Formats: sequence, structure tokens, C-alpha cells
Amino acid sequence: MQHCLLIGGSHESLNYSAHADAETIYLPVGVTGREEYNRSTLTLGGAAIRVYLHKSLTPQQALNKLVESYKAWAVNQPRRSPVT
Repeated sequence: MQHCLLIGGSHESLNYSAHADAETIYLPVGVTGREEYNRSTLTLGGAAIRVYLHKSLTPQQALNKLVESYKAWAVNQPRRSPVT
């Protein structure tokens, strides 16, 4: 089992433990619902990360969500005062 990031849906940003060969995972929503996440690999240069995208997202939309999330995180980091 490997830990993978979920992008989109009500389980967004959760770290899920999935079998290495799982192409699709289904997670419960409410009492009778479920959401479908499909495996994808995001790569940049020589780095790659396996993620599970909500079935409603394209890879481009998922990447946009990651970028926006990072921007929000960076803006909300406490400012460090310069050392004098």
C-alpha cells in the first residue's frame, strides 16, 4: 500500500493509502453515496507523483487546483523578520 494524494471531490487533499495497482478507488460520501477517483501521474522534469483525480476533473484542472492551493498556502505563511 502506498500513500497517494486525492484531488477534487469531498475528499480533496486527503492522503489515502491505496494498493499499488489500483486504477480506480471509490470512497464513501454520506450514507449511500460514493465518489470515484482515477489514478494519474503528475510529472515535472524528472520528478513524478501518483495522485488520484476525482472523476469530474481533467489533469489540467487538477494541476490548476494544486497551483492555486500552493499559492494560498504561500500567501498565508507567517512573515519572518530579517536578521539584523
